[in-house]
Amino acid sequence: MLPFFEGKENTDIDIEKVGVTDNERLDIPESLPALREEEVFKEKKDLKRGLEQRHIQMIALAGTIGTGLFLGSGRALVTGGPVGIFLGYLLTGLLVSGVVISIAEMSALVPLSGSIIRQAEYFFDPALSFAQGWNTMYNYSVGIPAEIVAAGVLIEFWISSSQVSSAVWITVLGLLVISTNLLFIRVYGEMEFVFAILKILLIVGLIIMGLCIDLGGVSGQPRLGFHYWRDPGPFVQYLSIPGPLGRFCGFWTTFSNAAYAYSGVEGIANAAAETRNPRRNIPKAAKRIFVRVLIFYVLSVFVVTLLVPSNSEDLLSAQGKGNAAQSPFVIAASLAGIKVVPHIMNAVVLTSAWSAANSGMLTSTRTLYGLAREGHAPKFLLWTNRFGIPYMCVMCVGVFISLGYMTLSNNASIVFAWFQDLVSTAALVQWCIICIVYLRFYYACQRQKIDRYTELPWAGPFQPYAAWVSLLSFATILLTAGYPVFIKGDWDSEEFIGAYFNLPLIFGLFFGYKWVKGTKMVGLEEMPVKYYIEIAKENPEEDDKPTKGWRRFTILWS
Repeated sequence: MLPFFEGKENTDIDIEKVGVTDNERLDIPESLPALREEEVFKEKKDLKRGLEQRHIQMIALAGTIGTGLFLGSGRALVTGGPVGIFLGYLLTGLLVSGVVISIAEMSALVPLSGSIIRQAEYFFDPALSFAQGWNTMYNYSVGIPAEIVAAGVLIEFWISSSQVSSAVWITVLGLLVISTNLLFIRVYGEMEFVFAILKILLIVGLIIMGLCIDLGGVSGQPRLGFHYWRDPGPFVQYLSIPGPLGRFCGFWTTFSNAAYAYSGVEGIANAAAETRNPRRNIPKAAKRIFVRVLIFYVLSVFVVTLLVPSNSEDLLSAQGKGNAAQSPFVIAASLAGIKVVPHIMNAVVLTSAWSAANSGMLTSTRTLYGLAREGHAPKFLLWTNRFGIPYMCVMCVGVFISLGYMTLSNNASIVFAWFQDLVSTAALVQWCIICIVYLRFYYACQRQKIDRYTELPWAGPFQPYAAWVSLLSFATILLTAGYPVFIKGDWDSEEFIGAYFNLPLIFGLFFGYKWVKGTKMVGLEEMPVKYYIEIAKENPEEDDKPTKGWRRFTILWS
């Protein structure tokens, strides 16, 4: 075991006394945050549990399907080639699965709003809780405007900015996001449920359309097969770098694009305090969501590689437009003479962008609420309305939507690219932190002789290997994300900041808080794992009702 994951031992706590009987309670060490049950779970009274299993399943699925797939896949195809983009999305999906099963295991035991932020407080160091909390807020402060900007640009597909200023669409869509998140959480859940179904229907339809085009099912079009994998080739010579190195560099750039596409998939646990039966429903979402995500993403990207060559003039020229025309699906439909698809595509992509902003608002406001609950943010953020919504958090996060007005002085697609790079880096940082906190939690269970498979509400498979592989892989991608700027003659200050700004930010927050507050890493033996196991045992969840009739066919959310 590495020394970093050993931690500082606490000789003041008698582990054998913890959790032996139902009458014995955990004596919380003074070095840890206050963990009294009536305080820790007070938010259950403030935040109403209105999200059911079908909402959690579909929110998790909807959060991973958006502009990253519909629009960003074209950029990845240009830089990585057909095999490069296919492998990039496939491998990133597999790596993110390690993150999701890690966060789901901890959230099943500690179902609190804010998820990893609250867990970092108890299982790693309060300084990491503070740092990751505000890093998440930074992430969504640029992520939500990015989706709003994308939605505004998509509207320009029908109404140009010369007719109606993009500021109008940013204002209208921003107000809709804020108002939706001020309503009862179930209203949000039902809306995301509908949007998720629309996106799934679109993807299924596009896959079928793509296969028909590829196999010669469209009149007047030849059978393509794997023609574009051979000509212009499986990979792209990125930045004109000769030989295998140039092709590998092109493939490597697809990871950053895929990171943006998959960002937010770990958000299934952020609204845990508002989820019914979270100890059962969150693991269900974690176990099932990745089969669906990999099918939708990997199969969709695979079909894209069959239809559009990486050197397509339409695809290359579309990279600066920022609308539905840069979607390789739309380009493929246009090449096949199917004229109605761009309009249908644009409409559904518009709802997906707004849905992603909506999902980001939920995650960020619950993160801010969790920060306030831990004392890392002002207490007025704990105020909730009659629907149980932390409305002050919603209003504070909503202010950052005004960043979208940057498009009035710059090209909208350029602003969106800035936001995309910043969000990708923040997502990689968050995934690394989730893996680090989980590994500490895992080794604490070993030190305290806790059988994860019998004592925890749910134990994720393939651990700790999944967390280790994901941590090392994402750390490598994070450190090398901005490599093109170091190539002679290709320096770009904006790209450098987008790739690496988050690193000094997270370290500055972490060490700054440690220096001011004098916090220490929580030792493996003093982590309150058994305390939360006792709470789980004393608060059993309702048994699942057997599915009957047509409900047996609801495989997407059952």
